[in-house]
Amino acid sequence: MFDVFARTAQGMLVVDRAHRVVWISEGYKRFLPALGFASEGDFVGRRVEDVVPNTLIPEVIETGQPMVVDLLTNQAGTFVVSRLPLRDAQGRVIGALGLVLLDESPGTAGRERSTLQPLASKFSRLQAELHDARRQLAAHRRPKYTIASFVGDSPAALEVKRQARRVAQGHSTVLLLGATGTGKEVLAQGIHAASPRAGRPFVAVNIAAVPESLLEAEFFGVAPGAYTGADRKGREGKFATADGGTLLLDEIGDMPMALQAKLLRVLQEQEFEPLGSNQVRRADVRIVAATSCDLPAMVAAGRFRADLYYRLNVLPIRLPRLADRLADLPALAEVLLDDIARRSGLPHKGLHPDALALLARHDWPGNIRELRNVLEQAVLMGDEPVLTAERLAQALPLAGEAPAAAPAARPPVADADGAASPPAAITPLPQAVADLEARAIRQALAATGGNKQAAARLLGIARATLYEKLALHPPEA
Repeated sequence: MFDVFARTAQGMLVVDRAHRVVWISEGYKRFLPALGFASEGDFVGRRVEDVVPNTLIPEVIETGQPMVVDLLTNQAGTFVVSRLPLRDAQGRVIGALGLVLLDESPGTAGRERSTLQPLASKFSRLQAELHDARRQLAAHRRPKYTIASFVGDSPAALEVKRQARRVAQGHSTVLLLGATGTGKEVLAQGIHAASPRAGRPFVAVNIAAVPESLLEAEFFGVAPGAYTGADRKGREGKFATADGGTLLLDEIGDMPMALQAKLLRVLQEQEFEPLGSNQVRRADVRIVAATSCDLPAMVAAGRFRADLYYRLNVLPIRLPRLADRLADLPALAEVLLDDIARRSGLPHKGLHPDALALLARHDWPGNIRELRNVLEQAVLMGDEPVLTAERLAQALPLAGEAPAAAPAARPPVADADGAASPPAAITPLPQAVADLEARAIRQALAATGGNKQAAARLLGIARATLYEKLALHPPEA
């Protein structure tokens, strides 16, 4: 029987019950150099899993089930193989037989074409495509920024970078606190790039941008067929994608209370269950959370779990507002103008000293994001190589506006019934409130570049409320 198999197959080996290789055919000997063995004596007698990477012969021995046609890939090449259990007279498994039916390793191109060759070729091509897709995905998951990307050499900026470098060396949870547009995601990526996890994925989730009904699936994934319409193959969640790396939970203050309890368990136990699954999966993930909300106030109001807050607030870093580090304005403007030129394809533009002085007088409620918006508008609105204060004033009209002089008080005038009528210069209160709301909405939209969700957060109102007020106070054309 062995002689028939040896002539039929391109290689054959026999393994005993203890997984030891006891015999190999003449054809199999040509694979030994690629597997790292100089002679048959070095190979025979050792456990098959120690000498043939990725082999499933031990599984055949343990289960007694044959594997008639399979693909095996290791450093020796890609092979079409069969694995058959060997039994004694009583039917007990005493070993296994491994057959190499087709050898797709280098140097076999000139041999006679096998009917199984298309299958092996397709497998090799799909394997190469999978490797390429994984490489591209890994490239997308790498951080784009380092700690040095947090531009500035003011005392406030230097202190933030010092803290970031310090916390990057550990694995504890980091909490980034700061107003919108202060650079929290840039710093989160910088912490990951400076950490021992730099070679692993960096994954970011903006909690405010994901519908509440989909958040659990976004975090923990979905088991195959978990619900009607779910993918039959299942879907990986962000915790599984970030395994071994860093997961940024942006806008953590917007997380629903129901999901906060599940997140707390993941942080404490480093394990989770995909939606619709009973299988517990482990995830080695470092959490970096970021928020512009006042979490202690939310805890006091019952809108954020106190235990989750304490679990997140291990290594807090507070990012300063742009108004608190105006010394960094020249460097920030230079970096932003470089990036705007690169993205728009326009020549780089400089900044006139009077324009810089104008920028320094603004209070920057939208911080660096608002600064970029102002500079980009100014760059696109004119052709001059140097931006002047006049050009910037068109993108930042509030910076050049002087407050209107208060009208002189006039004594009330009594009407025919003796009641005092309001002076003509005083705006009725409902109109004054409406004007104030419209002005605040315009400022918030300008500060966030038209982002209504961010503008609502800046105004301290719900997004639905902002849409209602925009219907009453549409932006000026």
